[in-house]
Amino acid sequence: MILGPLKLVLRLVGLALSLCVLYLAVTFVQIWLTGQQHATNNANAIVVFGTTENDGVPSPELTARLDEALSLYNDGRAPYIAVTGGKQPGDVYTEAGVSRDFLVAHGVPASRVIVGGGNDTWENVASVAPTLVRRHLTDVLTVTDQFHEYRAMAISSDQGLSPHPTPTTTSPIGGVSLVGYYAKETLEVSVARVVGYQHLSRWLHHD
Repeated sequence: MILGPLKLVLRLVGLALSLCVLYLAVTFVQIWLTGQQHATNNANAIVVFGTTENDGVPSPELTARLDEALSLYNDGRAPYIAVTGGKQPGDVYTEAGVSRDFLVAHGVPASRVIVGGGNDTWENVASVAPTLVRRHLTDVLTVTDQFHEYRAMAISSDQGLSPHPTPTTTSPIGGVSLVGYYAKETLEVSVARVVGYQHLSRWLHHD
């Protein structure tokens, strides 16, 4: 008598686990495929997602993103560049400030650089989206690492922007280390699709 209900429960648990694995697998494929795309259209602005800086100097990872943005700007793909990223405790410089200085030093007029902030992807977009929307610069090229492109675009869309993928192809992050990055992205995107990207940002980065 007990075996019948127990088998049913086990089948339901197995089905639920199978669906979770399938959901994660589909999410991973979407993230990977988005990172392989590179839009060819022009836009209103380029949005560069921040990452680490080293005492006022862009890290190799940030340099790769800035080089991509600079190439797009010099090719006439967009007339403005929005830079994002805050600073960690103890830092003197913000990622966005370091990015601005790099771009200006490489010939981009300061008036063409929109400086934001933020300590995660949601906050990065939130720091520049109001300015972009107010100035009717909502069609944007999103520059980040390939594994981060899907989430960056999803959050940009949530905040009123129309993003197009332009991931850097020169990032120093590669090899086995990519496994961890893709696993993190897959998990965060999977959860955010259920609870919302803004809620996930609050849970992960605030008390």
